[in-house]
Amino acid sequence: MLRHAAAALAVTFVLTLGAPALAADTAPPIVYQERTLPNGLRVFSSVDRTTPNVTVQVWYGVGSKDDPVGRSGFAHLFEHMMFKATRDMPSETIDRMTEDVGGFNNASTYDDFTNYYEVVPANHLQRLLWVESQRLGSLVVDESTFKSERDVVKEELRQSVLSQPYGRLFYLDVPRASYTTHPYKRPGIGSIEELDAATIDDVRAFHAAYYRPDNAALIVVGNFDQKELDAWVDKYFAGIKRPAEPMKRVTAVEPPRTQPGVYKGYGPNVPLPAVVMTWHAPDAASPDAAALTVLDAILSSGKSSRLYDSLVYEQQIAAEVYSDASLPQQPGMVMAGAILASGKTLAEGEKALLAQVARLRDEPVTEAELAEAKNELIASKLRERETIDGRAFAIGYALNTAGDPALANRQLSELQAVTAADVQRVAQKYLADNSRMTILYQPESARPAGEPDQTPKPPVVASTKYTGPVVTLAPAGQRAAPPPVGTPVTPVLPRPTEKTLANGLKVIVAKSSDLPLVSAELTVRTGAAADPQGLAGGVGMTAGMLTEGTKTRSAQQIASQSEALGATLSSGGGQDSSSVSLNVMPDKLPAAMAIMADVARNPAFAQEELDRQRAQALDGLSVAFQSPGQLAGFAASPVIFSGTPFGHVATGTQTSLPKISTGDLAALHATYFRPDNAILVLTGDITPEQGLALAEQAFGDWKAPAGPAPARVAVTPQAKPRAVAIDLPGTGQAAVTVVKAAIPRGDPAYYPGIVTNSVLGGGYSARLNQEIRIKRGLSYGANSRLSAMRTTGLFRAAAQTKNESAPQVLDLIVAELSRLAQTPASAEELKARKSVLIGSFGRELATTDGLAGILGSLALYDLPLTEVGAYTGKVEAVTAGQVRAFAKQNLDPAKASVIVAGDAKAFQAELKTRRPDLEVVPVSELDLDSVTLKKAVK
Repeated sequence: MLRHAAAALAVTFVLTLGAPALAADTAPPIVYQERTLPNGLRVFSSVDRTTPNVTVQVWYGVGSKDDPVGRSGFAHLFEHMMFKATRDMPSETIDRMTEDVGGFNNASTYDDFTNYYEVVPANHLQRLLWVESQRLGSLVVDESTFKSERDVVKEELRQSVLSQPYGRLFYLDVPRASYTTHPYKRPGIGSIEELDAATIDDVRAFHAAYYRPDNAALIVVGNFDQKELDAWVDKYFAGIKRPAEPMKRVTAVEPPRTQPGVYKGYGPNVPLPAVVMTWHAPDAASPDAAALTVLDAILSSGKSSRLYDSLVYEQQIAAEVYSDASLPQQPGMVMAGAILASGKTLAEGEKALLAQVARLRDEPVTEAELAEAKNELIASKLRERETIDGRAFAIGYALNTAGDPALANRQLSELQAVTAADVQRVAQKYLADNSRMTILYQPESARPAGEPDQTPKPPVVASTKYTGPVVTLAPAGQRAAPPPVGTPVTPVLPRPTEKTLANGLKVIVAKSSDLPLVSAELTVRTGAAADPQGLAGGVGMTAGMLTEGTKTRSAQQIASQSEALGATLSSGGGQDSSSVSLNVMPDKLPAAMAIMADVARNPAFAQEELDRQRAQALDGLSVAFQSPGQLAGFAASPVIFSGTPFGHVATGTQTSLPKISTGDLAALHATYFRPDNAILVLTGDITPEQGLALAEQAFGDWKAPAGPAPARVAVTPQAKPRAVAIDLPGTGQAAVTVVKAAIPRGDPAYYPGIVTNSVLGGGYSARLNQEIRIKRGLSYGANSRLSAMRTTGLFRAAAQTKNESAPQVLDLIVAELSRLAQTPASAEELKARKSVLIGSFGRELATTDGLAGILGSLALYDLPLTEVGAYTGKVEAVTAGQVRAFAKQNLDPAKASVIVAGDAKAFQAELKTRRPDLEVVPVSELDLDSVTLKKAVK
């Protein structure tokens, strides 16, 4: 679990490309120094002079397995507490010193550890070291903060577990079914009952037991001077005392499983049944860890993986498949499972999964499969090392699971050494039939009459009596001041080169890294606005089908021929554009781009492939229709853009997808997928000369059809504001959204617009999150987004909360929108929110995929590439008056629509007092193709 979650990720169609196995040294080693202070604190540091940033991370050897009995979720709850006050820092100071200077912070709780991490401009390093020493040595643990963060965690539980169709399965049922004795069986996020039972004494005792220097590791990676760092570490951390008491450690041992078991789980709003199988496995330090990791990749990594190829592609039994080799600090588990396709039974899913497991035991994997798996794993490690925080995480994870930071580098050679015999051996050793636990997950309505609920009741345990020291916030005049900010490090911006080929294809190349990675992104200037009437999702399906077979390669051949390249290739469509994206190592780029060009230019659109993709999409919709956040998102376009080419769901609906034919896809591709309607961007470890030559080689003979490229559609929103409640009975939360049409990307008010959004909801410290989460604990997170497209845009403010709090959260969103237009932002607030934008933009530029996306977006919207260099100055130039004017002109809540998806009986009556025009749509009657959002009465 994270302290706060990132934005939801879009679903993409992913496959991996192949060739001979990569050498283990393809990913350069992480060069680091290590020392241990007299108080036991371990310090790791790695210098990188190519970045203007630095990451500071502290990893504590305490995780969910260390939760006290009757207090599951405690380590995670305490993770939240660590962001509040210390003796010398008032609450929220950590956010002021990270997010407000252009960085970010977060934390996560695993079974074995809790880690806290920040990325900031390098000149703030000394300050962040002081911050982390304050958190370790003088945290304030008080009643009000404890209660507030407990409420936030309860909302996180509702959002991540109780409001998701398969949240209970993965967070609750899988661990409790897989372990009988070891505390890995308890849910890391806890339960409402156990969180409510906790007291401030429990929290203080937990802090005293585990948050100590000899249970921590400080990791610093980025642009700094080593001698200076060592001096600062000594200054701020060496004086923190090591407690005399020995460390508490989990000693429970999970007994071997000697016979197969079955666990039956049920949940509300489960559209498709699921089956999961688990086996006990060794720990992360085991000699078998590498072989099990490769086995896991063979099972489920990529479209030529065994589970996908068999269960999803060939048999079409499953809508989704997955596996995992979870090898933590103490013995873990291997998992394989599937969410079944519509109409398929649990028995069919079990049989298909068992067949693949038996196949691993009974015969060696092929050399091709072995090479593909290794390449995917090694390439993944390389992508992890593209960022400074990724490198720090690799060190910390190896240290806290295997007890050996050097494993972060050694792991590559260990993976490369795995043989087919090793994979078969570990399959026989760990995946035996007599040690299998099978978890069957179904809707609550499928529970047989009289079948008891297997959910265990939380144990009732008395609170701990804490008698140790208690830290309080020092009076303002007695607080130690933070260290000064150092001299800024000037970032080096990429210098893109652009050229238009003879066929009209615009090519942009920017060398941005010496790390051996290259991104190639082909953007087509056509998106959902071009969907034919009644065929919502047509362009999206066209783009998604590109990787499902060409005129010379079947879908399976695309996957099987290419996976050893260790690349990722994806395709998909959005509102304004469609794309094919590739990420690969430079020496494999020519071969990978040949496949990329083939899928973009020569798709076959075979009927059987369309049938497969359509079935998967419909199954995906059935799952999404049980998630309040996704439901509210689906309704936004029909509500805001009704009557325009954007007035439908871009990914398609349950009504439109069955209507799309292969002829429709071929016609859309022939019309819009042409070189003079496309942009190719290459970034990373590649020179302009190399990039232009490769573009000519792969796409130079792509002929444009006769006549000019089709005109792009202009969208002018005209719908009146509405209030809609989508009733999803039994769901754990309500998703509250305020939406309205906004400005296009080329509007002169764009920069005032993004600054205004940053003030309102563009980060943890923005106003919405301050009011809804931090002050009131009503949500795990509240945010807003301004999406500027070619001729229009979309503004969305959103938060999820317990159902009965939906009207209150709506009031808070409306109040903040009104305040933006009435009261100018202070100079301090404006500076902080601008820094958030500038810092985020800089971090995006630092990755090959991020830079490719930025350059491609500028070209898509006909903006000069010089905007990359001008961005910071234009953001800095925005005034408080411009923010106020933008809010007044564009974000008037009286002109916005409201969409709330959740269990309507808990909020409908009160919501109607705010919006008498409220329309209530039962999810069973929802029709996203209808202006009314309701199915027609027959």
